[in-house]
Amino acid sequence: MVRNIVVIGGSSHPQLTERICSHLGIPPANVLLSKFSVGETRVEIQESVRGKDVYIIQSGAGKVNDHLMELLITISACKTASARKITAILPLFPYSRQSEVPHYKTGAPLTKASNCYNKPDFPYALQSASQTPHPDRDQSKGLTNGVGDLEKNMHKTTLESNANSYGSPTKQQPGSTGGGGGGSGTDLVNGVSSSPGSTASSPSHKPTRPSNLQTANGVAPQTNGNANGTHTGSGSTPPQTPKGGIFSPQPGYRQWVAQAGTLVADLLTCAGAEHIITMDLHDAQYQGFFDIPVDNLYGRPLLKNYVRYQVPDYKQAVIVSPDAGGAKRATAIADSLGMPFALIHKERRPTRITDRQNATMMLVGDVSNRTAILIDDLADTSNTITRAAKLLKKEGATFVYALITHGILSGDAIDRINASALDRLIVTNSVPQEEHQKKCPKLEVLDVGTVFAEAIRRVHHGESISVLFQYD
Repeated sequence: MVRNIVVIGGSSHPQLTERICSHLGIPPANVLLSKFSVGETRVEIQESVRGKDVYIIQSGAGKVNDHLMELLITISACKTASARKITAILPLFPYSRQSEVPHYKTGAPLTKASNCYNKPDFPYALQSASQTPHPDRDQSKGLTNGVGDLEKNMHKTTLESNANSYGSPTKQQPGSTGGGGGGSGTDLVNGVSSSPGSTASSPSHKPTRPSNLQTANGVAPQTNGNANGTHTGSGSTPPQTPKGGIFSPQPGYRQWVAQAGTLVADLLTCAGAEHIITMDLHDAQYQGFFDIPVDNLYGRPLLKNYVRYQVPDYKQAVIVSPDAGGAKRATAIADSLGMPFALIHKERRPTRITDRQNATMMLVGDVSNRTAILIDDLADTSNTITRAAKLLKKEGATFVYALITHGILSGDAIDRINASALDRLIVTNSVPQEEHQKKCPKLEVLDVGTVFAEAIRRVHHGESISVLFQYD
């Protein structure tokens, strides 16, 4: 039994909290988790945590935003109650897939040039040079896709549209006729040159514009009309808006993409968390967002043991990565078990989100007359693994397993799996799987409660947890 420790379970996964407390030999803390009628989260800790080590278990599945807010309020409540140390246990880290930097649609990252002043044709970077020129430097060109110099482009577009409506702009000579009031000499009335004897109501004579006339804001004034550019002449045609509009986005322009991962890391730290324990982060770089210790445990030992003891003649099977991003994860298991490895590669990289499900896939490796084992860290809609299983069966695989650490299985994932070529799907209970098991006969669940319980025990007693990282 571990003393001077408090384990608080959130509302996201109470079954996992019970398993962890059972391995530690302590009961879970008595807390009240509810919501007010308006929808606000209510947290009330009903026992003392003063001077104790508090471990708060909350998984990032289901209603992710509600569970995240509940976790932050619970951490803050324990900090206010004078807890000695607060550790957040996050089996599935929320927003772990939103830690990447913004990318172009083609996939290339936005990079910063080493010296933007001696490289005039460098591509647009996250921090481009200012439009205001330095005293000893030329003004920067702005965006290379034509969006820069908006004021000049607006003025040019306005001149072109008026030229199409009124003819090519020419400079008005004294004594010529045009639209406007009378007067001596040559005057400019509402941006139109007028002279004595000029007639504005003549339907056969179109007014002309001076080519060098420009207002203070860089936009040519309206011709013989009201403030909104509507011409009131009886024989004239109104200006036409250019096709696509002045403010339509130009090709190649990429709007800013928010990085929610950094924000979640800051929220946990500011709330009062002093240590984070999670499992199989989708992006390992996520640990660098924190100023506090982060322990990323591995689910690979569980998956490797399943392959070793549950897959018949596993030495003849093939470990397959469903995409290039998970190749390193899959090869680590294949090398430790001495098994061959194969990779599924997208032949045509999709440029739009709507095209990702239609990208052509190809297999690199041989699975003919063999058992194929797909390895991945996360399955949400299960589109990737079901398409991969279909390809493996087409290439001659006799049996297809899918070993996933975090089986979120949201939306219609269960129906997709039941109708797919997958023969067996193995996930961990990092997220609740009770409802999924009732609907999917192909599903098997591995318990990660022992891994987190051992991590909590070692951290509490000041022991090393490096043994939990040695999956070889």
